[in-house]
Amino acid sequence: MKHNNIAIFIPHIGCPHLCSFCNQVSISGEKNIPHGEDVRRICSLAITDIYDKKNTEIAFFGGSFTAIDRDYMTELLSAASEFVGDGKFKGIRISTRPDYIDDDILMTLKHYGVTAIELGAQSMSDKVLSANERGHSADDIREASALIKSYGFELGLQMMVGLYQSTEADEYYTMCEIAALKPDTVRIYPVAVLQNTKLCELYNSGEYKLYDFDKAVEICANLLYMFEFMGIRVIRIGLHSSEEVSSNAVAGFYHPAFKELCESRIFRTIILSTLREKKGSYMVYVAKGALSKAIGQKKSNIEYFKQSGLNITIKESSGLNGYGISIKEVK
Repeated sequence: MKHNNIAIFIPHIGCPHLCSFCNQVSISGEKNIPHGEDVRRICSLAITDIYDKKNTEIAFFGGSFTAIDRDYMTELLSAASEFVGDGKFKGIRISTRPDYIDDDILMTLKHYGVTAIELGAQSMSDKVLSANERGHSADDIREASALIKSYGFELGLQMMVGLYQSTEADEYYTMCEIAALKPDTVRIYPVAVLQNTKLCELYNSGEYKLYDFDKAVEICANLLYMFEFMGIRVIRIGLHSSEEVSSNAVAGFYHPAFKELCESRIFRTIILSTLREKKGSYMVYVAKGALSKAIGQKKSNIEYFKQSGLNITIKESSGLNGYGISIKEVK
C-alpha cells in the first residue's frame, strides 16, 4: 500500500549548524514560518481529499524539528495531533539531527502522536562529517538511532552521496553502517550544489569535484539495490522536484526522476550480467509495472544493449516481481 505524506516545511530555524550543502530556503522552497493555525488549515484540507488516511502521515520536513524552540515545536505538534487517530491520519513524521535526540525529546514526541523519526545521517564517515561541518559524529547517529528504536518509533535514515571529501568507498561504507542500524526506511540524496552554500564556494574554487552524473547514478543504483536486498525500504532518491531547487542548483545530481534512472540502471546491470559475452536477439520479461524502468528513459537501455551487440525486446510477465527477469533467445 502506497504511503502518503502531508508535507509541512519548517525553514532553517533553531539549528545552530550551517552544513556545507545547506541552503534551507532553497531546499524547502519555503520562506515563511508555519504556525499551529497553518497546520490545522493544511490538515483540514487534506483530510477531505485523501482517501487512504490510515497510510498517511503529517510530515514536518525541511529543518531540524527537535532543534527548534520547544514551545514552537509543541505548538505545531499539538495542532497536528488533532488530526491523528480515530479514523484520521496514521501519525506524525518528523526529520531532525541525530544530536538533537534525547529521552525528554522522545517522550514529548511520543505524547503528541509522532510515529516516525528520520535522522539526517548524511555520512557514517567522521572525516566526511567534519569536512562538511555537520557538528556531530557517526557515533551520535548510532546512539540516536538506538534510542529512537527503543521508544518504538519508526526509524528513517537519510544519506547523501557525493559530499565534499567523500569517496566511492565512503558511500558504500555509509550504506553498510546504516544497514547495521536496521532502519525501517532510507532516503538517498545525491548532492545538489546550491547557491549561497559553502559547497558552492568549494565547487567554484575547484577544490570540490563531483562525480560525473553517470557515476552518481551507478553508485545510487547499487545502494538502492543493496538496501532493498536487505529488506530496507528506500522511500526517496533525490530532492523533491521544485522550482526553487532547480533554479538554485548550480551543479550536482538534481534530476526530477533520479530514482527511475537508478532503477533502470539496476535492470541494465542484471540483464547484461545474465547475457554475459552473448550476442544476438533476446526477449526479456520483467514484472508488471517495471516495463518503463527496464526499457529506460528515452529507451536508453535498449540503445545501450544494441551497442553491446544485443537486440533486446522487453515485455511484462505476471510471473515475476521486483527486479526479477526471464530471458528467451529469439532465433
